[in-house]
Amino acid sequence: MGRWIKRLSVTGLLTLFVLSALTRIVSAGLGAVPDGAEADPTEEVLLCPPSDEVETLLSQIAGRDEELRARETALAMREQDLEIARQEIESSLDRLSEAESRLAARMEMSATASDEDINRLVAVYEGMKPKDAAVLFEAMEPTFASGFLARMRPDAASALFSNLSPEKAYALSVMMAGRNANAATE
Repeated sequence: MGRWIKRLSVTGLLTLFVLSALTRIVSAGLGAVPDGAEADPTEEVLLCPPSDEVETLLSQIAGRDEELRARETALAMREQDLEIARQEIESSLDRLSEAESRLAARMEMSATASDEDINRLVAVYEGMKPKDAAVLFEAMEPTFASGFLARMRPDAASALFSNLSPEKAYALSVMMAGRNANAATE
């Protein structure tokens, strides 16, 4: 059985070689140019003229090919637009991040400056004679005045309290005591 398969394979190969050679000879004969004439490289040699159905199919294929090229071009343009938009968004995000950093720095500077101003003012009130400072605190709103008193040294605050009217001293005491009354204890 092994010899039979080998003979069949060899016979099949020989047949293919012969058919290939015949095809080349026939193609060469059909495409031959008569003596003295030049061959037109754009002219196709057809063994049989295409039917209307084949022409229609070829036309449809060409149309679809054009559609695909147009779609590819449109997709390439969209990808390019998306890349430009992505770059613009990244640039905007970078600028926004920088602006946030600058704003945070300004807010920190402002908070620090405000605290420094208040601490300086507290030092001024602590350095005043208690009678003179009491005149100013009598004129202040209790919520505003209690903020200064809470930052003052206890000895300076007590001297100031002793020079306030009883009503004002009471209002400031209530305000300062109630400041942390609602704070969590646990």
